[in-house]
Amino acid sequence: MDVSFLGGPHPQRGVGIVAPFDFALDRELWRWVPDEVSLHLTRTPFVPVEVSLDLARLVSEHETLGEAVRALNAVHPEVVAYACTSGSFVGGIAGERAMCEAMTRAGEVQSVTTSGALLEALQELGARRIALVTPYTVSVTRALEEYLAEAGIEIIGTSSLGLTRHIWKVPYRDVVDMARNAIRGAADALFISCTNLPTYDVIPQLEAELRIPVISANQVTMWAALRHMGTRAVGPYQALIDHSARQHPVTPESLPESMSGSVPEASIPGSVPEASIPGAIPGSVPESQGPVLPEEQEGWA
Repeated sequence: MDVSFLGGPHPQRGVGIVAPFDFALDRELWRWVPDEVSLHLTRTPFVPVEVSLDLARLVSEHETLGEAVRALNAVHPEVVAYACTSGSFVGGIAGERAMCEAMTRAGEVQSVTTSGALLEALQELGARRIALVTPYTVSVTRALEEYLAEAGIEIIGTSSLGLTRHIWKVPYRDVVDMARNAIRGAADALFISCTNLPTYDVIPQLEAELRIPVISANQVTMWAALRHMGTRAVGPYQALIDHSARQHPVTPESLPESMSGSVPEASIPGSVPEASIPGAIPGSVPESQGPVLPEEQEGWA
């Protein structure tokens, strides 16, 4: 059979991704990527250490990063991104810059990190006062606050879960609840930290409700990496990516039906359909039910 008429495959541009060993949201990263770009992922070696600042330091050692980037060199990425928030803010601004320099030396291409991308995104949005959402423990959350303070960013409110495991299993409903709880004053933007925390589908909904830009760890990582390549991330109704969303913020009523209203039950693992709860108000969480969380939590980024 003659398939010459297909004329493919089409040339692909590559982004190399270095992620912590327990990163579980590969599919979410791809959702921000245009068709002509491929992601090439590698992970840091497993270490049997409790989630903590110590673990953040272990998965961001320069030797570890260098080995990961050298493995990616085989597929010739145009840019390399370190997809881990805590691993890239644990050393402060100087530590983040040193990480980029170490990766650039190993791969001889531009390098970005999640925490560095966060500062780029805040500058892009002109945001100086932000609300903060994290799944972390107090000590890791405090380190993020210190990193942002070093960059001149004021935190007006913080909401965190204190988790140490299975962060990728946190349902969208809990992410939304944390976001609402973090807004305790006038904020220029909301940041949802941790590349292992799912956020793609809730960003437009939260922006419509809160009327401020909402950015997340995976979003800013892909936005910055693709920007350094000279192309753009895709993400409708997301202010960081869709400039029209900044000029004309959407309202819940103007979102497509698939995005409007409350977070769909189907996207909430372990949730109970409202119809089966006597007297339930659509979109509410019954007090007796409480937040839906897995029994064990593992994973961080």
